[in-house]
Amino acid sequence: MHNKKAETFLIESLGCAKNTVDSNAMAALLQRAGMRAVVDAEKADVVIVNTCGFIRPAQEESVQVLNSYIKNKQKNQIVIAAGCLSERERGKLSEQTPGLDGALSTRRWMDILAVIQYLQGDRESPYLHFPPTEQFTVSHSGIPAVAIQGASAYLKIADGCDRQCAFCAIPGIKGPMVSRHPEDVFRDARYLQQNGVKEIILIAQDSTAYGRDLGMQDGLPDLLEGLIPHIPQVPWVRVMYTFPGSISQRLITVMRTHTQILPYLDIPLQHAAPSVLKRMRRPSNITHVRELLAKMRAEISDLALRTTFIVGFPGETEDEFKALVQFIDDIKFDHVGIFPYYHEPGTPSYDLQDSVPEAVKNERIQTLAALQEEISLEKNQAWVGRQLDVLVEGNGDGVSIARSFRDAPEIDGLTFLDTIIEPGELVQAHITGAMIHDLIGVVGN
Repeated sequence: MHNKKAETFLIESLGCAKNTVDSNAMAALLQRAGMRAVVDAEKADVVIVNTCGFIRPAQEESVQVLNSYIKNKQKNQIVIAAGCLSERERGKLSEQTPGLDGALSTRRWMDILAVIQYLQGDRESPYLHFPPTEQFTVSHSGIPAVAIQGASAYLKIADGCDRQCAFCAIPGIKGPMVSRHPEDVFRDARYLQQNGVKEIILIAQDSTAYGRDLGMQDGLPDLLEGLIPHIPQVPWVRVMYTFPGSISQRLITVMRTHTQILPYLDIPLQHAAPSVLKRMRRPSNITHVRELLAKMRAEISDLALRTTFIVGFPGETEDEFKALVQFIDDIKFDHVGIFPYYHEPGTPSYDLQDSVPEAVKNERIQTLAALQEEISLEKNQAWVGRQLDVLVEGNGDGVSIARSFRDAPEIDGLTFLDTIIEPGELVQAHITGAMIHDLIGVVGN
């Protein structure tokens, strides 16, 4: 079908930063084989969409993007689906995307070149590449498991997940958790330092489970302690996606004692009513969570806390929702992500009746969002008059856009500065104003 040798490629990465890391690794493999990355789809011999399969809107976006490329396919062009939706749907994805040339297992992204070579022969498409693979492959042939975005970079320390949360499809898609060897993580961190990165963001499906499959009992603090001496020139290290039941005293101590490790923690709690958490197959001891958060705040000054909650989980009553509202009001998180429950085939909760009407889910989201906006504004106002180190991400029209330690890229707030500063600079800002999500500051006053 596609006899012309593929020389150029375009990869569109959807979904989370872990996907972006895999997209970069695929790109590095293709470049190593002599192919060239292009940004114009019309000039690409191969288009790869690294899909997201987590929740319904992400799945719908992935199918839409694939169909758009298929509709505008050039002569001899190959369109391939990779990533989580490809894995989740397997052969069925091609039914939703007629004209798709190939699909690749997310656990075998490193086979991308072989898939392209196969499709260049006189082959019937779609070619579905899903070799039996129990585990996710997290490292390959010295290719860094990183994604550099300006002065920040994501560094993958593990993938896959051993948790069995009732609402989540990830364990079925990615398989059991596989940790990268510490030396591989250190090597990638040194690579990022050499490239002038100012912020390294450690990511995994569950960072606090890091190293368990390698026989480590409390692997994340070990990894952090080992990492810091390798990257003296990287001022910021941020940890994402931690699990409430796995945050140890040692992790708190390591975060407190190393100034490079930002006092920021993302702890997706998902709910606060013990009865809902039990149905979700999540840790349900909310008293323990309250004590943990209080202890962390007492030991780590200015700690910024991010979390996510799901509303409308099957059977969520008005009282259970009120418990969540009360919890958010009591704890006062810096940042909260709020999602409606999506009834996902293949998840344990799919057997439960999706009993909360969409209108009620939306109403509950609005209630939580309004409450969190008040809390967020109050939190931001407390920074007015103080100094904050901020990392500049861009500028224009006499203004620079930056982020403080309190804000992870793409999901949290920004700090607007009244002057033009080069992207990548880490500067001290005097905070002069606060909005619901963002801060305003001046430099040099």
